[in-house]
Amino acid sequence: MKIAIIGAGYAGMSAAWDLRKAGYEVTIYESADYVGGLASGFKEPHWKWSVEKFYHHWFASDSHMLGLIDELGLKDKVLFPRPYTVMYHEGKFYPLDSIIKAILFPGLGWGINKIRFGLVGLFLRLTTNWKELEKYTVDAWMRKWCGDKVYKLMWEPLVIGKFGEKYYKQVNMAWMWARLHARTTRLGTFEGGFQAFADAFAEKLSAAGVQIKLSEPVTHIKRNDATGQIELSTADGVESADKVLVTLSPGVAAKMVPSLPKDYLEGLLRLKSMGAVVLTLSLKQQLSREGYYWYNIPKSAGFPFLAVVEHTNYVSPDNFGGDHIVYLGDYVEPEHEYFRLSEQELLERFAPSLKRFNPDFDMSWVNKIWMYRTTYGQPVPLVNHSQNIPAIETPIPGLYFASMSQVYPWDRGTNFAVEIGRRAAGLMMGK
Repeated sequence: MKIAIIGAGYAGMSAAWDLRKAGYEVTIYESADYVGGLASGFKEPHWKWSVEKFYHHWFASDSHMLGLIDELGLKDKVLFPRPYTVMYHEGKFYPLDSIIKAILFPGLGWGINKIRFGLVGLFLRLTTNWKELEKYTVDAWMRKWCGDKVYKLMWEPLVIGKFGEKYYKQVNMAWMWARLHARTTRLGTFEGGFQAFADAFAEKLSAAGVQIKLSEPVTHIKRNDATGQIELSTADGVESADKVLVTLSPGVAAKMVPSLPKDYLEGLLRLKSMGAVVLTLSLKQQLSREGYYWYNIPKSAGFPFLAVVEHTNYVSPDNFGGDHIVYLGDYVEPEHEYFRLSEQELLERFAPSLKRFNPDFDMSWVNKIWMYRTTYGQPVPLVNHSQNIPAIETPIPGLYFASMSQVYPWDRGTNFAVEIGRRAAGLMMGK
């Protein structure tokens, strides 16, 4: 049986791994000239490691990802350094990389607010009843159980930062539960960067007999009722497969397969997502004097971005020829002006705020900048979102769809890209 997979991201490659092990003939079609999808990276000639276009890390609880790495025989390449995450409050940054430090956060005071914060966090870590939580918005549930002060200080900035003014009051509580229930303070990466892992994974797939066609976009997919096969339109012509898995965004999938039944097609188009804009800087010297790694920043504090991540306070700048790597990232709607600005214009917008992290910062510190943007960066889960998740097995026989919009209630990320890719492979094999 011939299987075609559209997209060489982690979901597509994970599905290919299982399908090939089961004996299927597998071909991956990828429009880019590299593998890795949204977790891909770039590399300067004098760097030993790559840098991700959109920042990624693993949690110690990412069993799907870490389990796959173990299967691939690459476990010895996984690293778990100990970085320092901080949160902004009244002009200062405070450590927030453990439950104890979160409880000691000065903005909570020492009374009932701190107790409510701790109890709510404990409840969300222990409960597994997320379907009950998806009936409520984060805004309503957190205000009720944490209180207005705790919610506005600790959780509202996160939700506004992720989903903007338009959606933050509509996001359901199961999304917040998933973040607090499963994530750990330990953060992992791969020796050489995520692109090194993606390339190693692709090599394993190729050695196993999977054909990976890079720079090979698929523009149209339809089922040939006469032959029962799925036909793919590519630059080289029409190719056929017995089954096809599409691992792209819902919007792209809808355009690619316009013959999908109306209900399924409209379901894809109803799914909302926030875009992601990331400006990465190579600096001549360290930005954070304290060695902080991840800065959580409320939009209300007047910063033009959601987060600052000094990657080389997590892994050594020696991996980058002594360059200090800093990410400036934001989630914005696809219509936002950040999608129209050039690299230089975005730097001019962001750079003045860097003095709030280090008053000595100067533009002369900047070696080079890179900008990456995607309109599909963060799915938006509304109330009772589980009812809106498209089935992996589409109504077209032999056609399957797997995306980060379907990993709900879990948040997007490489761990759940692996999970849904392998789940799709199982369905394709009749499991």
